[in-house]
Amino acid sequence: QVQLVESGGGLVQPGGSLRLSCAASGSIFSINAMGWYRQAPGKERELVATITSGGTTTYVDFAKGRFTISRDHAKNMVYLQMNSLKPEDTAVYYCTADLRVVTSLVPGNYWGQGTQVTVSS
Repeated sequence: QVQLVESGGGLVQPGGSLRLSCAASGSIFSINAMGWYRQAPGKERELVATITSGGTTTYVDFAKGRFTISRDHAKNMVYLQMNSLKPEDTAVYYCTADLRVVTSLVPGNYWGQGTQVTVSS
């Protein structure tokens, strides 16, 4: 019923930039918070940034000053602009959304399939 599809990952050199996009589609009634997580090889999935429906953003320490999360309500999309990338940013990046589908009064948490980001020279 609901799909979150990420795009924009790839290979970038240290110090470079990437912009990730995530599109939510399906029988969506409303979207509350959206966010990005990442999972590096051999590590647990970790939060990167979130953004509420009102536009309030939060970042974990490693993302502050380098990453910017934003969203387009009309398109049901969320973005992650990543600058000054480091090799340790290499991971699969996942989009998540807390949303209500038209057939339910209870919001649920949905995830995308992930997009690979590799930072290497």
